[in-house]
Amino acid sequence: MKTLVKPISFKMVIMLLVGTFIQAAIWAQDGGSSTTTTTTHVSNISDQGSNWYASPWVWVVGGAVFIILLIALTRGGKSANSSTDRVTVTKTVSRDNDTV
Repeated sequence: MKTLVKPISFKMVIMLLVGTFIQAAIWAQDGGSSTTTTTTHVSNISDQGSNWYASPWVWVVGGAVFIILLIALTRGGKSANSSTDRVTVTKTVSRDNDTV
């Protein structure tokens, strides 16, 4: 049991060190330069032609269409005039030897 525990713990220490060095290399890449971002807000809806998906009414209409399609597909075309065949089975039992 002792020989099994030593290699596993050694591998874990090596992986911890490798992970630490990779993380340090990644953090070292992010530094030195600073970026500045500016955001502008456009209040006119006609100027937002490329952001049609940002309008709430688009999501409401899309959700309504999705629900209608979902209901239509799950119904499976069940209607009163369905063309399914109905089979009626009649079973008759005859008693030849009736003793009372």
